[in-house]
Amino acid sequence: MRNYLILLLISLTAFGSYSQNVTSDSTSVAQEKEKKNFNFNLMPYMSYNRNLEFMYGVLPLAMYRLNPNDTISPKSLSGITGVFTTNGSKFIGFFNRWHLAQDTWRIQLYGATGNHISQFYYDYDITPGFYDYKTKTKLISIGLQRKVLHTLYAGISYTYAHHFTKYEDEIIPDATTDTHSLQYIALWDTRNEVYYPTDGNQIRLKWNSFPQWMGNDIEANKIITEYNQYFPFHDGRDVLAARFSGTFGLGDIAFEQQVVLGGNDIRGYSEAKYRGDGLMAIQGEYRYNFASRMGLVGFAGLATIYGSPTKDFDWDLYPGFGVGYRYQAFKSANFNIGFDAALGKDDWGVYFRIGEAF
Repeated sequence: MRNYLILLLISLTAFGSYSQNVTSDSTSVAQEKEKKNFNFNLMPYMSYNRNLEFMYGVLPLAMYRLNPNDTISPKSLSGITGVFTTNGSKFIGFFNRWHLAQDTWRIQLYGATGNHISQFYYDYDITPGFYDYKTKTKLISIGLQRKVLHTLYAGISYTYAHHFTKYEDEIIPDATTDTHSLQYIALWDTRNEVYYPTDGNQIRLKWNSFPQWMGNDIEANKIITEYNQYFPFHDGRDVLAARFSGTFGLGDIAFEQQVVLGGNDIRGYSEAKYRGDGLMAIQGEYRYNFASRMGLVGFAGLATIYGSPTKDFDWDLYPGFGVGYRYQAFKSANFNIGFDAALGKDDWGVYFRIGEAF
């Protein structure tokens, strides 16, 4: 914005000068370059699932170059989310992903606060069924990655989270949980684009540590693995994407730290019925672009969990499949938003997408 105001003042000052035509032309070029360096969009947020019910809100989103002369780094991304749901939940958050020095450095900063009203399936010494819970959450995270080889990044992040959870009928005592997490990251990235890759792969290994010396009541660890592969079709216009992911909880995993079946790894589950200490999933997605800024996707996957409070859920197979619509949010950046609709095992979900699932 500062650069835009400077350009505006220059153009106004030069308006009546002798070299009016030349100055006007150069200013137009500079303004066009500024527009390409900074893109802004204000988008509505709408979604629905069987747990949170109807979700609505707004999403201001910006893509920009921190250094206009650095054309190697992908554009940085910043946004704010404000979401309300008809079941009474509300969230507000912000996120930033910065690329610097010809993509040598990658920095992430995000935070959120809100009141999450949800449910979980419980059958220990009581009548099996869904029980409601309310969690008030505050969260802040910052992470840094550096390129150490041509396609290899290494980094670390810190996350603080505060949760106060109140359970229906006091089937579990109310709990206040404060966690401090250190995450060590190794990333192998040969994708030809960050936001919409059509070729290459991405391999990510993350170790989340919750050590007692940082103030955690119980020490725990989570290992997260991701492998994404992209295959171009129709001269790179379309893409087949494949993914394997695994989350492995080690030690005493708190209720709020457990993984819930659903979301990016296996769409089609929104009741929050299946949760546990770990999850493994494999899926594929075909991305078909039928117009310059619009596309369709079709996807299918299979997942399993372990460490569930309901032992019968452990190591069962949970399929999910569906279709989606994509729209390119910015003319000068290949970054999509859209909707997915998916079916799972006795469940279903509708998802608003900010970027691709993987």
